[in-house]
Amino acid sequence: MFGIDLAGRVALVTGGSRGLGRAAALALARAGADVAVNYRRDARAAVDVAMRCEELGVRAVAVKANVASPADVKLLFGAAELELGRLDILVASAGIWKRAAIEKMTDRQLAETLDINVRGVFYCCREAVPLMRKAGGGRIILVASTAGQRGEAFHSHYAASKGAVISLTKSLAPELAADHILVNCIAPGWFDTDMSRPSLGEPEVREQVLATIPLGRVGRPEEFAGAVLFLVSELSTFVTGEILNVNGGAVLVG
Repeated sequence: MFGIDLAGRVALVTGGSRGLGRAAALALARAGADVAVNYRRDARAAVDVAMRCEELGVRAVAVKANVASPADVKLLFGAAELELGRLDILVASAGIWKRAAIEKMTDRQLAETLDINVRGVFYCCREAVPLMRKAGGGRIILVASTAGQRGEAFHSHYAASKGAVISLTKSLAPELAADHILVNCIAPGWFDTDMSRPSLGEPEVREQVLATIPLGRVGRPEEFAGAVLFLVSELSTFVTGEILNVNGGAVLVG
């Protein structure tokens, strides 16, 4: 009754070559979904993820695209439909996180973060919706951050971008409900990924981070993937517009 079976469904995961996106792509494949793995730079890593998905018995394809480019995003979704036939699930996990004090933040740094973390998510949703309507419905999972809920010193551009993703979720959920497209968001805290590893590798920083997490550890990527599976499965058919916090209790918001 409670098994998750995504056989016959097609998922596209942006930023799927590494970190949380990689974990999500593999979990979706393990549940039976065909997967389009988006990447921007590391073709070898993306192909490796796609091959691992295929080893699980599903179809998979690695597709290069910069989500900050509307032209690239259009080609990305076109390729996913061409190769896999339809689109049922979007996991928008591509993003960047770079430190910058407000008085030293350059226009280029600000634009880069907003282009990828905000505009890229808009572009992906814009392309996904017509395909999901054609399929009779779908699931959109946007990836925010605890920074979008509590703010983050020296990462104000990042926090602002993730706050925008949360607002986008709450806007698209009622807009797309009649199309049977459920839109939800996951707000992860600290996870053991290549993005956070340099910071967590500093003993003082790691100690400070762990002190804020009641469970006393950072998350494992597969724990993020578990939240993705819940939100795309038949277990969450009455859930839309929700911000699912996966942070070990570090940020307690409703």
